[in-house]
Amino acid sequence: MILFLIIPVYILLNLYILHRVHKWLTACSGHFHSKWFVIPYITVYTLLALSLLFAFLLPSCGLQIFIKKLSNYWLGSFLYILLFIMIADILRIVLKHIPGKLHNYLFSRIGYIFVGILLTSLVVGFSIYGSFHAKVIKVHPYEVTIEKSCSNRNELKVVLLADLHLGYNYGKREISRMVTKVNAQNPDLVLIAGDIFDNEYDAVQDPERIAEKLSEMKSTYGTYGVFGNHDVSERLLGGFSVSLDADEVRDSRFDTFAEKANITILDDESVCIDDAFYLVGRMDASKPGDGTKNRMTPEEILKDLDKSKPILVMEHQPKQLQELSDAGADMQLCGHTHDGQLFPGNLLLGLIWENPRGYLQKGNLHSIVTSGVGVWGPAMRTGTDSEICLITIHFSDTEQ
Repeated sequence: MILFLIIPVYILLNLYILHRVHKWLTACSGHFHSKWFVIPYITVYTLLALSLLFAFLLPSCGLQIFIKKLSNYWLGSFLYILLFIMIADILRIVLKHIPGKLHNYLFSRIGYIFVGILLTSLVVGFSIYGSFHAKVIKVHPYEVTIEKSCSNRNELKVVLLADLHLGYNYGKREISRMVTKVNAQNPDLVLIAGDIFDNEYDAVQDPERIAEKLSEMKSTYGTYGVFGNHDVSERLLGGFSVSLDADEVRDSRFDTFAEKANITILDDESVCIDDAFYLVGRMDASKPGDGTKNRMTPEEILKDLDKSKPILVMEHQPKQLQELSDAGADMQLCGHTHDGQLFPGNLLLGLIWENPRGYLQKGNLHSIVTSGVGVWGPAMRTGTDSEICLITIHFSDTEQ
């Protein structure tokens, strides 16, 4: 299990950070050598580093919720502490062999202290900005033309949501703001492309009120959704699953919640809306929710549909673009990627996904991937936005 490889690496990285930070502090003042500082310093850092484990082991209670939220903020800060220290050490190795005034300054005590202050400011700045920026929901518009008729309809306004991750990071205040944003778009259709939950139903604070708020989303044809890879019950430690695949099944309370929220879930199902267009919802590619890896292929799920009507496919992960295009789909609407969520992850996402975020045309298929509303793991966003997508679909072959 990958978790058992990650744990020793995590321990070593924290020891590396402890050492480098203490070395900088002692350069600032000899007082930081004192046991009256060292013991509390190591104790506090260790508690923060182990907050992930404490949150995992504690039973559900107020203390566990507090520690879980703390651990999510800590995880984001830890990643930036590690990133900036490693960059500084790499540059230090390079500059060590380049003589000059810059070399002399950076390798002096004053220069060493200045670099430490700079790195501390960067970590604090990124962490604070990321924590607040994650709560700001932006509206990103798209215009797409499908070369089909849609029962005398010239256009269709679709609001695409994904990755709410209801739980420790995202609750009723955030949902209330999101619903207000959605209703302001006056959509014809609202789609939620997976990861409504963050694995644990019990982590959702006041689910009845949140479901009631979600039910207030207004649109012509209602709200439809699919489940994602985090819409299964599994135990997570630092974001890594400690459950067996067979145990990764959907909690029945997820379905009940969706019903109360007036969200129609499509599990490898299609529906013809207003006898004008098809909406297809696919199971998640990696965790369909029944403990298997089984789901219908694009050919199987689209084979009996009238291809003269527009076909919109909603699924969590943006996979099988070419297969969907070949099978006759006109549009694929997804989430999952978070656009990397944290800088510099957003710069590397294109190495993994054909369409990491935004719009891409693949054959006759229009693919749109949203960076999502909520966050997963670190309760921060840097370099990316929390968003809802307003997609205006034009139909160029409108019947007269």
